[in-house]
Amino acid sequence: MQWCLAGWKLLLKNTAPNALHNSSVRYDAPKCDEDTRVEVISELMEWIRDHDHPQRLMCMTGAAGSGKSALQQSIAECCADENILGAAYFISAADPNRNTASTVIPTIAYQLGLNRPILQRFIAAAVEHDPLVFSRSLKTQMDALVVRPFESLRGSEDYDISTFPYALLIDGLDECQGEPSTTTTDLGRVKIKYKAEDRQAELLSAIKNSLLNNDLPFRIFIASRPEWAIHTALHTGGSLHGLVYHIQLSDQYDATEDMRRYLRRRFEDIGLRIRQPNWFSEDDIETLVQAGSGQFVYVATVFKYVSERRASPVHMLKTVLNWTPEQATRPFEALDILYTNILSDAKEAYEAVDSHSGRNFLLLFRTFHYYRSMNTDLLSALLFLESNAVEILTLDLRSLVYLKENGPGSMELTVYHKSLSDFMNEASRAKDLFVPGFRVETHLAKCYMQRIIESPELHSLPDKRKDMSVPEKCLITAISELDLSKFAIAIDDQIVDFTHKGGWDKINMALSDPSGFGIIFSHDWNYASSWIGYLGSAAEDLKERRPEVTAIMNKYIEKWKHFIEEKKREDDAQRQFWFS
Repeated sequence: MQWCLAGWKLLLKNTAPNALHNSSVRYDAPKCDEDTRVEVISELMEWIRDHDHPQRLMCMTGAAGSGKSALQQSIAECCADENILGAAYFISAADPNRNTASTVIPTIAYQLGLNRPILQRFIAAAVEHDPLVFSRSLKTQMDALVVRPFESLRGSEDYDISTFPYALLIDGLDECQGEPSTTTTDLGRVKIKYKAEDRQAELLSAIKNSLLNNDLPFRIFIASRPEWAIHTALHTGGSLHGLVYHIQLSDQYDATEDMRRYLRRRFEDIGLRIRQPNWFSEDDIETLVQAGSGQFVYVATVFKYVSERRASPVHMLKTVLNWTPEQATRPFEALDILYTNILSDAKEAYEAVDSHSGRNFLLLFRTFHYYRSMNTDLLSALLFLESNAVEILTLDLRSLVYLKENGPGSMELTVYHKSLSDFMNEASRAKDLFVPGFRVETHLAKCYMQRIIESPELHSLPDKRKDMSVPEKCLITAISELDLSKFAIAIDDQIVDFTHKGGWDKINMALSDPSGFGIIFSHDWNYASSWIGYLGSAAEDLKERRPEVTAIMNKYIEKWKHFIEEKKREDDAQRQFWFS
């Protein structure tokens, strides 16, 4: 028995006590309030209890702050109450004691064998047989510490396998890091990120090849942001595609009503504490819920701020509702840290790739976010990027944004919650990650001019945009959206270069097409007049600094102005004819 005890002690040294669902460091771990998330909890527990369900692995993915960990904690407690919890592991990137894959399988094995002496003996014997098992691949660990000991248990006549607690829960797969490293350079951090993704993929592979491919009774539930490892495994061609019961939390469940109940109950408790039951209103709750855009992280952050024990909740709530960037207080500090970490990691990973050398991740992402109602393929082409640029750009941002179909063959960038846009729009919150809208518009204006210069000479345009080629769509968009009046000073050199390279003549050729003006401006002559007005303002602004450029611009502007005025007269005459 002593050799078994030695093996068990060695196992304990390689576990992560902080990762347990009832660990002391997680005494206040978020979980779902009573009467909230009822529908999704019911679905999760129904799947766990259903031994006949053909899929033995369930993955729940969702946006940052959508409540995945709170749901996983609630499920762990439900399973524990029903005596079906085999093991749970809560990964946290912020806790070095539970943020690497190396302790996941030993900790699961520890929990499986904890109150089952026979299984404990088999696990300890495996460790005694190979004391270096903890340094081996995750699949080797899973086979040695879980699969083979369990098969030995099943072969024993001393244990009824049907009573074995079978639910295995892993939360926060996306937060699983590579092994510790002292590297601090940007490139080093990127390599660490890649190692983390590889370890996450290795853990998923070990679960598939060891737990799913063997006849074991376990029901495995993994929760994660939809980052690279799990996204790749679950989708077409991935190692887990078709094998997983997949719940996409942010897409399938509307948490709005639960958020109302959460805030109302929490605020009522505060009212009892301060003896002011009417200290908040239903309008206050509704304002906060709408601002949360269905994501629990927002209302949880608000409650944490408002309930500060040494402050007046009435004052703190008023601060949240009327918050402006100029205030010293930061009611959304927790959210800001979350967004800062995700965006910073994505920036480092993107800019470290050789083919992205020279690209500014923040400027590009801000441009797609700023113009997110525009077709992403068209915007990519206007920015001189490859057609799948936005997918690559947002590879590490799937917990914050997603691509939504907007008509046949058209995709647009969509944010999961408004609070991300609020963060990105405020320099006081985004800090080093802030990109002002002026810079985005300036960059796009430069791209418009370059696109016009490089466009092929067009002798005619299709009547409908859907019949146009990508270069034709780029050209008419670049022309119709070109507004230099806001920042002529900032891009003087580019406007001069555009003029010397015949840019205005290129525009004139497109507009001189018999139906060019109508196609480019969708026969909206008022919009066309405004466009000409913007160019006129830019030309006037350049008059003293670049008089030769102003002279060339004015020549074309006057021509286009007369054309528009003639079109307006024709339309007026036609309307009078039809209504006379």
